[in-house]
Amino acid sequence: MRHDRTVSTTAPAHAQEHEPSHEPARSRSVDGALARAVEVARAALLEQVPASDVGDHLEAVPEGDRVVTHSFACRRAGYRGWRWSVTIARASRQRTATVDEVVLLPGDEAIVAPAWVPWNERVRPGDLTPGVLLPVDEDDPRLVPTYSFGDDVDETLDATLDDDDRAQVRRVAKELGLGRVRTLSVEGRDLAAERWYEGDGGPHAPIAKSAPDACTSCGFLVRLAGPLSTMFGVCANGNANDDGRVVSLDHGCGAHSEVQIARKNLPAPLPDPVVDELTLDDLERF
Repeated sequence: MRHDRTVSTTAPAHAQEHEPSHEPARSRSVDGALARAVEVARAALLEQVPASDVGDHLEAVPEGDRVVTHSFACRRAGYRGWRWSVTIARASRQRTATVDEVVLLPGDEAIVAPAWVPWNERVRPGDLTPGVLLPVDEDDPRLVPTYSFGDDVDETLDATLDDDDRAQVRRVAKELGLGRVRTLSVEGRDLAAERWYEGDGGPHAPIAKSAPDACTSCGFLVRLAGPLSTMFGVCANGNANDDGRVVSLDHGCGAHSEVQIARKNLPAPLPDPVVDELTLDDLERF
């Protein structure tokens, strides 16, 4: 597209990344000549989009020395809250404005897509289905090589391993049939403990707050081994909501092994049975 100004444009239906200057806009003075060049900016905009899509002039913001961005309201259907931005500039000692770019940018009230999150951070418990794989990064901080240091992790030593060292540990462990190649790091255990303690199996769950006693005194509690055993166990009561799940020792529920029902709440005992010995002859006498 050709006209008498230097123009860099994009398709108006999509917003182009617009990197603001690190210097606060308020600290700059607006170039008077460029601030008054509203019609120059509007003319450059109308060469790119229909006039029906352009609304009122909103503001003129200084972007740098002799650089100003004019904003116009966007009336295009589906782009509520967006604005057309036209950046113009002028050379030193020149009064003629030059158009740098014309873009469509979201305003404060614009509907935009949420911030992008990597797929592995979007996965939540219950998302995995049969056949779906969730690989773990080689340098995942939650895991460390088991057979380099054992279960007592020395993370200062782990930090000295490079990718080749970790790959060699995997090969040796597999060849010797030693079992797990990696185990939880201190960070991995802390994250798990925090997640379990604050979850449905912790002391803050509504069912735990109304429980008659804690899991630590329940006969159905199966103790864990290792560092997490001081805070957690596994429920083995088939009638409890947490059966087969990790629970904190100060968790609880109404299915505690030692729970007793008050005598006044027990059902009334049935009366002694009565044997009916009447015969037809007895009935005829009456």
